Amino acid sequence: MTEPPPKRGSPAPLVVLARRAWNLITGTRSRASRAGRLRLRQLEIIALIAAQAGLAAALSWWLASTLLGNPNPVFAPTAAVGTIAAAIGQRTRRTVELLFGVGLGIAIGDGLVLLIGTGPWQTGVIVALAIGVALGLTGRGGTVVSQVGGTAVLIATLSSSQQNLELPRIVDAATGSLVGLLVVAVLLPLHPLRVMRRAASPVFDALAGYLRETEAAMRTREAGRAARAMDGLRAMGPDVERLREALSGAEEVVTVAPARWHWRQHYERYAHGVAHLTRAITDSQNLARQSATMVEYGEKIPDHLPDAVAALADAVQQLQREVGADKPHDRTRRHILRAADEAGRAVEGGLQNFAASVATQVRVTASDLMRATGCSVDEANQQVRQMARRGGRGGRVRPS
Repeated sequence: MTEPPPKRGSPAPLVVLARRAWNLITGTRSRASRAGRLRLRQLEIIALIAAQAGLAAALSWWLASTLLGNPNPVFAPTAAVGTIAAAIGQRTRRTVELLFGVGLGIAIGDGLVLLIGTGPWQTGVIVALAIGVALGLTGRGGTVVSQVGGTAVLIATLSSSQQNLELPRIVDAATGSLVGLLVVAVLLPLHPLRVMRRAASPVFDALAGYLRETEAAMRTREAGRAARAMDGLRAMGPDVERLREALSGAEEVVTVAPARWHWRQHYERYAHGVAHLTRAITDSQNLARQSATMVEYGEKIPDHLPDAVAALADAVQQLQREVGADKPHDRTRRHILRAADEAGRAVEGGLQNFAASVATQVRVTASDLMRATGCSVDEANQQVRQMARRGGRGGRVRPS
């Protein structure tokens, strides 16, 4: 049985293979470039946190030893480093937990030493009860539990040979924790805009890239390509989590660092946009899945559908530029409304089952992207709905 000749106007097999090879090469280069940029951003953050930890350790040791007269201030730099090493955005909370844990450990340890004395089995009982009380109060592990346990061990094992351990322990913990906060808030604060940009860039790039892949899958009718885009969107969880952590860190900086207070409004805009950007990622997963099914079933795909997805990708890239530069979102909204317009035109021309679902999903994604630009849910839905109807009547929206 001979292979049927290619249809008139379709590219030759060698041309198709060459295109696929080129797409594979450029896709690999793009992923490697993104990975390299991400690694560089991570190294910059690591270097700053390491510098913060070293400075906090040195300052807390000097304060506890020279000014407070502690000849062996081990716990001051330990507490300082513990504060710095806490997850960005949780340092203030960790400081409070650390001080609370030390105080609770001293209270429990001193009380039990008075009741049962010291020794091997007494140490075991004291630590077990201290950990039990800490877990009962907090309901989880963490800084409070570790500090309660460590302080209880210290009291149970050294109170018989060294007197007055409680006050130096509290003073060291307070000194180290406060010095750690001083370093991150005043001396070496993170730049909130840079932190947010570095964490957001991989998310924006990946979302726009996978939308482009979904568009290409529609044009080339490759269901596997759309499925790979869907898998890539699902694998964006770690990038999104890093972005949330960066936002938490930026919130901490603009709250406690006087030199960064003027970035508060910018942070709020970023945080609002990210909340709806993550919804757009979920929408895009569904869009890629519906696209793959549409191609598998061999449904008719009018050019308006991939054009709509391309407009969504343009909107994501424009949103990245506008958010980073703290500019109005007029151009992003024009791209979003163009996507709704193209979806409306596709529906007006008549669509089969899964193609109609793709058009609907384009509108859902467009609505969430509109909300990422600051629109209310009612305003976003209304504008997208009106533009889709206008597209169905032959209207046209052009990006500026």
